[in-house]
Amino acid sequence: MTQESMKKRSRRHEHTIPGAVPDATVAKLVVVTAPEHEVRDIRQYVEIQARPEKMIRLEKIKTEHVFNRRYAAWDVRTNRDRYWVITDPTNLYSQKDFPSLDYTISFHIGLGQRMAAKSRADEKHPDRLAPAWRRLDQAEEPVDVADEAEEFQAVGMRCRECLLAIVRSVASDSMVQGQPIPKKGDFIHWTEAIAESIAPGAREAEVRHHLKTMAKSAWQLVSWLTHAVDAVRFDALMATQATGSTLTAFEIALFRHERGVPDRCPKCTSYRVSSVFEPDLMEHSESPYFVTCESCGWKLKEENTNG
Repeated sequence: MTQESMKKRSRRHEHTIPGAVPDATVAKLVVVTAPEHEVRDIRQYVEIQARPEKMIRLEKIKTEHVFNRRYAAWDVRTNRDRYWVITDPTNLYSQKDFPSLDYTISFHIGLGQRMAAKSRADEKHPDRLAPAWRRLDQAEEPVDVADEAEEFQAVGMRCRECLLAIVRSVASDSMVQGQPIPKKGDFIHWTEAIAESIAPGAREAEVRHHLKTMAKSAWQLVSWLTHAVDAVRFDALMATQATGSTLTAFEIALFRHERGVPDRCPKCTSYRVSSVFEPDLMEHSESPYFVTCESCGWKLKEENTNG
């Protein structure tokens, strides 16, 4: 071989593209920056859901906040497949079927919203305020197709039923202290009593005021709509929006009060405490929610169980 040929061969080897790094080697090189408890939870989840596959490596790719919820996306490789694992609620998607992470996150968020809505309306797992939500759906359905003032007035009547369903689902005589018990249809006084009960104490003064003000305003608006002979579509839209906002506000306050979600983590004092919906808990628990700290991994249900 001539010297010139040897030089050409040497130059060819200089530009050779190396092959893929083996997964086992990559697993040793990847630096996982996520907290240890998150890595442990994802690892355990994959080992259960992808059984009998064995996980080789995992890497946290990104975190997004949508609709006040935090979604973490992980790239997970097993000995047979490669997955996206997206949290809150946690689910895994084969990258063969879902090659785009952005699309998968969008799909996951939509799926989570539908699952939450189904859980709320599912008779097997009835939500405390499910009757009120169903009545709100019934009020919203005809808004886009209604043409006459009477039809818009009917929307106001359905909104009134939705608001009264809040009282029927939540109110109890024990909430009324030192005053006559309001009549069943006395929405304003009942919601005042409910607000005092589910948002007690000096610290919750502004929350109570907000609940009372919102409830009274929504009630007056929908009551006006039921008698508005010149009602238009805008009026019906405003009524359903006000009703939905009131229902959401009371649901949040009631959820926080009854489930005892702390404002700060009792273990690390972080404010990153949230209530997480986990469908898998439905089979083994009365509630599909658990309270967790996103900073240190503390879980309320674990602590209660361990005594």
